[in-house]
Amino acid sequence: MPSNPLAETVASLLPRAKAELAELVGFRSVADFSQFPKSESEAAAGWIADALRAEGFTDVALLDTPDGTQSVYGFLPGPEGAKTVLLYAHYDVQPPLDEAAWATPPFELTERDGRWYGRGTADCKGGFIMHLLALRALKANGGVPVHVKVIVEGSEEQGTGGLERYAEQHPELLAADTIVIGDAGNFRAGLPTVTNTLRGTILVRVRVDTLAGNLHSGQFGGAAPDALAALIRALDSLRGEDGSTTIDGLDSTARWDGLEYTEEQFRADAKVLDGVGLIGDGSVADRLWARPAVTVLGIDCPPVVGATPSVQAGAGALVNLRVPPGTDTAEATKLLQAHIEAHTPWGARVTTEPIGQGQPFRADTSSPAYRAMAEAMAVAYPGETMQYAGQGGTIPLCNTLAALYPRAEILLIGLSEPEAQIHAANESVSPEELERLSVAEALFLRNYAAR
Repeated sequence: MPSNPLAETVASLLPRAKAELAELVGFRSVADFSQFPKSESEAAAGWIADALRAEGFTDVALLDTPDGTQSVYGFLPGPEGAKTVLLYAHYDVQPPLDEAAWATPPFELTERDGRWYGRGTADCKGGFIMHLLALRALKANGGVPVHVKVIVEGSEEQGTGGLERYAEQHPELLAADTIVIGDAGNFRAGLPTVTNTLRGTILVRVRVDTLAGNLHSGQFGGAAPDALAALIRALDSLRGEDGSTTIDGLDSTARWDGLEYTEEQFRADAKVLDGVGLIGDGSVADRLWARPAVTVLGIDCPPVVGATPSVQAGAGALVNLRVPPGTDTAEATKLLQAHIEAHTPWGARVTTEPIGQGQPFRADTSSPAYRAMAEAMAVAYPGETMQYAGQGGTIPLCNTLAALYPRAEILLIGLSEPEAQIHAANESVSPEELERLSVAEALFLRNYAAR
């Protein structure tokens, strides 16, 4: 990166940033309090509040949101008459899954092969550190030229909507001219990218029951309706022969007209095993960013170890459906429920319960903020041009903010490039990406203030 004062300041602050990220990663802030103590999330929220106060933020508050979690808010005043920019991140993280699959402890930041490993390093505790670095660089080089609001969510990964409901109840709190969501990522490391679409998400819990109780598979198997087999039949109906998502009434033919994603690159990013084919049809970008995608997240049934020769009386599953912009999640939820109920065989009793959803999002890329970000990224990533890409993930707050503040410009950047392996074992962040994106955000704030 060519020498400039902002870049030099960010580079000098990286050791401090690493130490702070290590502290933040150390909190087991999974917002599922049946798995991890609520006190871990509360401690992480308190750490963030203290960090904002130390940077001169006023009105720092721990917001008790309707889903029982806390979001952290702070305001940093800028020059009189300046624009207001809202910076977003979230401190809650996904569970570590199989801790034995981690090469190093998931809640202990560890440097290995030039990357920093730990749950939340990229998604999205690192996003908060990115915001701090950008602001510190500006403060050391003439000051922050805009009013800054920071909001750090405590339950984004759970999809329980706490911050969305709080924002709707207090619409003045997060009002801003531009919003920077630090929870996305470059298309690949080193290629500056703004995410301009997000798929929506739906979670549905399914339960199938067929018998009053389990039965001996030798005595009754062959005639007794097996609830687990019925559930498997219903779940299998959600995909076509090629693996495409095929939910009755839901369009799955849309095309993506932006940045393309080669199958070779996707196989490498997704670490697809040799000889295993990709699923679906159309381009990879079509499948990831323009079409619905269903995933069975888990099944309730006896594990192999300890299983008995029984016909199962009941079984359950958790199903996730991602939908592209232009699809309403409420309508898609009804279609998913109706499909499962219609395709459950043998008259088995089936119940479907929606437990979470978030709308898809599409940004306006023609705005002044996008031009300011393109100029900033060209400096932070010499020789590269800012790209637009979709993201298969969901950030429900985006649509809430877009509805509350229709004149606000919304940009999505972040540290979750493919090598980061977010939501998986061995999540990591590239310190080079953290450095460059922090510089880009600082330059963006300066560029945007001047427009």
